[in-house]
Amino acid sequence: MNHRGTEVTREVIGAAIEVHRALGPGLLESAYEQCLSRELTLRHVPFVRQLPLPVEYKGVKVDCSYRLDFLVDSSVVVEIKAVSALEPIHSAQLLTYMKLGCWSLGLLINFNVPVIRYGIRRMIL
Repeated sequence: MNHRGTEVTREVIGAAIEVHRALGPGLLESAYEQCLSRELTLRHVPFVRQLPLPVEYKGVKVDCSYRLDFLVDSSVVVEIKAVSALEPIHSAQLLTYMKLGCWSLGLLINFNVPVIRYGIRRMIL
């Protein structure tokens, strides 16, 4: 992972900690997504939210509606969850998005935990 990627993930994690500190666990994923969006904006961290992710199969674009929760600084995929526990399928989803978009760095953040650091997984392709 390059220095810039480390910086970006640090910024996102800091923003997630602030959101979790303010709201705590127990809300819907969409609420955390909106609040993280606001926190990243306040921190002047560039991102795109709900970025459509096309899927190609043997040269044809498949009509399906995958969307990244966040693409931060054009380099880090961030997926937000509000679940009782992160499951292998959540990691698989993030890795698939990273592969489809040719991004090497991702964060999976589960806000439904008492301590946010236990809900964060960093993934590298």
